[in-house]
Amino acid sequence: LGLVLGEDESIPGMTSVDEVTAEGNGAAAGVKQGDIVRAITACQTTMETPTWQLLAGGIGQPKTKRFMYSVDGRPLEEVLDAIGSNRMDVQGRDVWLVLERMD
Repeated sequence: LGLVLGEDESIPGMTSVDEVTAEGNGAAAGVKQGDIVRAITACQTTMETPTWQLLAGGIGQPKTKRFMYSVDGRPLEEVLDAIGSNRMDVQGRDVWLVLERMD
């Protein structure tokens, strides 16, 4: 991403962009230092079990779902784990961030 994230000092419980590397994707997308992270894509693996498999005593199949995850009020470690979870995306899609600019 080319970003360094941290806990915002002026707004408790919020994650902000502390640094943007000039050659990273964040800079190319227009991300600026001080932007507040509001949501990110994250992935979660769950077991999906069709009814017929349950009746036959099966345990199901793992399925990875991708969703937007609100990071408002979340600890920084949880935010970073959610960003890292995008590695589980079987389609290898880009990480999406929802940012708010505090000008």
